[in-house]
Amino acid sequence: MSAVASALDTGRFQLGDGDLEVARSVLGKEAAALRILADALDAAFTQAVALFAAAQGRVVVSGMGKSGHVARKVAATFASTGTPALFVHPAEASHGDLGMIVAGDAVLALSNSGETVELADLVAHARRFGLPLVAITGRAGSTLARAADVALLLPSTPEACPMGLAPTTSTTMQMALGDALAVALLTRRGFTATDFRTFHPGGRLGARLRRVRELMHVGEALPLASPDVPMQQALLTMTEKRFGCLGVTDGSGHLVGIVTDGDLRRAMGPDLLARRVGSIMNRAPRCIGPDALAVDALREMNAGVRPITSLFVLEGGGRAPAPPLGILHIHDLLRAGVA
Repeated sequence: MSAVASALDTGRFQLGDGDLEVARSVLGKEAAALRILADALDAAFTQAVALFAAAQGRVVVSGMGKSGHVARKVAATFASTGTPALFVHPAEASHGDLGMIVAGDAVLALSNSGETVELADLVAHARRFGLPLVAITGRAGSTLARAADVALLLPSTPEACPMGLAPTTSTTMQMALGDALAVALLTRRGFTATDFRTFHPGGRLGARLRRVRELMHVGEALPLASPDVPMQQALLTMTEKRFGCLGVTDGSGHLVGIVTDGDLRRAMGPDLLARRVGSIMNRAPRCIGPDALAVDALREMNAGVRPITSLFVLEGGGRAPAPPLGILHIHDLLRAGVA
């Protein structure tokens, strides 16, 4: 038993009776603030999106303290969704990092009070070189709001901590507003799943966005036979290729059917080996196109009453009859980290 588990078991760690009540209160306050923020959005938001969309360079995001932590995340979200962006620490900006902000860039500055001293040099730099400046702040008359081309105002809502001091509700609104800007920009740009994968090649997300053609088996690996081949020979091909199925192609090389392990069980009888492939094949094989996403292939395998383990890959969106380009097995998706 671990030390923590032992402490809990002996009662040395006690959950306060009000812990859940406090947690629900915090989440309730922050959720309410987000609803108020959503209702308060106006033309300023559209203007901010337009400024960022028109920028020839990057969106430079900055903030100090907790706003700085939010700014880092907002910059990362922008960059991963098709809007080139970087975070510049406002204090470091005053000691040389202003050189990272160049003509063509736009600036997004976060400060709940709008009076963050460390932002002064960065704001002055943006004004000096005529860079678009958008502020996210909680005070309309603040220094930052007055200096900005567009000020996105956070509604006046209480912080979630009992003293009303720790940045909680305000930073939640900052984060959500940054997400809203990023998603509005990606929507305006027509950012697609293919684009998304370009910026997310690693991990499970990258795997799920891979294309079927990247994972499929081709050429001699395909288990194929014509409809008039005896099942005795067809079984040898199925065993050799080890996909648990057999594609049936006509004289033009088009896939016209499939024989699976399930078809064999349903056709089991004393004359099975003497029968022809065409007599037991399924004439409506489930297929997929080579440019479909790996996650779509997984979804197709799991669709319907009977999940399947292999898909033939056909040109033209995966509709039979068409020549088979490859075959994809569930194990290929597992190895790629999709399933």
